Amino acid sequence: MNLPPLREVIARHGLIATKALGQNFLFDEQLLKRIAAIPGDLKGKPVLEIGPGPGGLTRALLRAGAKVTAVEMDRRCLPALAELAEAFPDQLRVIEGDAMKINPAELFDEPYAIVANLPYNVGTALFIGWLSGQAWPPRWSSLTLMFQQEVAERIVAAPGGSAFGRLAVLSQWRCTAKLAMKVHRSAFTPPPKVMSAIIHVTPEEMPAGVSARMLERVTEAAFGQRRKMLRQSVKGLPGALAALEELGIDSERRAETLSVTEFIEIARLLS
Repeated sequence: MNLPPLREVIARHGLIATKALGQNFLFDEQLLKRIAAIPGDLKGKPVLEIGPGPGGLTRALLRAGAKVTAVEMDRRCLPALAELAEAFPDQLRVIEGDAMKINPAELFDEPYAIVANLPYNVGTALFIGWLSGQAWPPRWSSLTLMFQQEVAERIVAAPGGSAFGRLAVLSQWRCTAKLAMKVHRSAFTPPPKVMSAIIHVTPEEMPAGVSARMLERVTEAAFGQRRKMLRQSVKGLPGALAALEELGIDSERRAETLSVTEFIEIARLLS
């Protein structure tokens, strides 16, 4: 479908990216098309988009045939999104609101993909929220999300490096997390100070006998004082030191040297 260029839409509606909302607009429609293709075939499938702004990624998702529910809190962007809804009848639903206060599962009657250029200021909090909870598998079928490159690398990091931490364990203990694409800062308007990257996460089978909340507590303790040895960082967590001894994990190791499997085993013993 022929639509006016994004720059024209933004100029017509007087839209300027707002730093307070973590906004950076993408205009490159070929790049947006590539992002929309990462989750696979979206034709007729429900997709949740957070922070669509003027609708650049939204266009690409709609052109891919997705049925998009877009949550946007910036009222200035709503007229541009309304034009898109008119251009793609019955494909786009726009909800004005704060994504931090919305339960996505209540918006859909079937599994849905989440695809978003997340606002930098709330992206990590939203992501952790989608990964959390004992109920598994989740209602979402995949997460395709843009983060600052540093955050994306922390999500997919392997044990042993400085990037490996709580975010990697929470992302990988019952999911597969991959870095799908890097996006240069020059692709955005205005250009952010940092590079960006897109991660793609799919849920896997949850390890048996593990409390998700306990795993969160273990990682919170272990990485809360990551420069300290485990015997110091987890000593405030009841039973943790005994669990390390039972599992044969040296308490003088530091948290970033443990594998995801070792964290799962600790949480299983304490659950």
